[in-house]
Amino acid sequence: MKKLIKNNSLIDSLNSVVIGDCIKVLRNYPDNSVDLIFADPPYNLQLNDKLLRPDNSEVLGVNENWDKFSNFESYDNFLNCWLKECQRILKPTGSIWVIGSYHNIFRVGKVIQDIGFWILNDIIWNKTNPMPNFRGRRFTNAHETIIWAAKDKDSKYKYNYDATKSLNGDIQMRSDWNIPICTGGERIKKQNGEKSHPTQKPEALLHRIILSASEPGSIVLDPFFGTGTTGVVAKRLGRKWIGIESNKEYAKIANERILNINEASKESIEIKQTKRDQPRIPFGNLVERGLIEPGTKLYSLKKKYFAIVKVDGSIETNNINGSIHKLGAYVQGLESCNGWTFWHFSDGRKLYPIDTLREKIRCELSNAA
Repeated sequence: MKKLIKNNSLIDSLNSVVIGDCIKVLRNYPDNSVDLIFADPPYNLQLNDKLLRPDNSEVLGVNENWDKFSNFESYDNFLNCWLKECQRILKPTGSIWVIGSYHNIFRVGKVIQDIGFWILNDIIWNKTNPMPNFRGRRFTNAHETIIWAAKDKDSKYKYNYDATKSLNGDIQMRSDWNIPICTGGERIKKQNGEKSHPTQKPEALLHRIILSASEPGSIVLDPFFGTGTTGVVAKRLGRKWIGIESNKEYAKIANERILNINEASKESIEIKQTKRDQPRIPFGNLVERGLIEPGTKLYSLKKKYFAIVKVDGSIETNNINGSIHKLGAYVQGLESCNGWTFWHFSDGRKLYPIDTLREKIRCELSNAA
């Protein structure tokens, strides 16, 4: 890993902690050069008084100067500047994730939409072990919101659907994530026992984000690097990373922390491809290659419906002709249907989804590559 560096080029910044103002540093990087951005910007908490526990001991919250802005206008201008730079350097296939609390996330969302990002989801990070509300005058603040957005509405952004489903016990992952805040050995502390950084994010949160929206070898950038959680997880998952941090003490902690992380083996970081990332194979290709012969009967799983394969790759039932998808939808009275999994062929003893034949072609293409 490289040492701490000051403002420099993108190539020089890879796998390094860059010390400097994120807006100035980002201006050094070329257009369309970064795959994934995770940002944990100042929350602008507007804290005026000390927060005390019932025993009058002080709660160590966010009181640092980097979280203080003179008014909402200055904060909005700050958001506009760094988010515009992030949009510029983000690849068309990339995405940005911005986390915040109720103090700032709505202002973040407005700016994100105003400058042309395309919001994909808002993720609720449900803290399973939140700090209690000591004054008892509000609900316990037990979540933060993450906005996930593509570069623009036409972006072909990366999303590893199958990987997130696998991570979630083979169940489609929802937009509410139950993850505890940093505690125990994961929480970086000073020698006196105080937190080194007031808003350190858990590694589990970054693991899910980076796995969801990038590939091994991708460039992951964090413009508010703090103590380096993004870099820790990115390195572990075999991604290149860039951390920008204005506070030299945070940057030093992050660099030392990441030096002690081992990158996972190449075999372990490879993940199952999402269907939409795989080569498109028309059903007609199966007919052309003789994997399905014209005149073959295709069936639904329980043989309630059947169709005849035509020479042009269409199928026909009850004198209605169309694609495997349209005919599958037609016979069921639905608006849409995945014909690859609905229609089956028979080997004389058992039915198999025609998708198994498509996978044969994909394997051939993959081996040829």
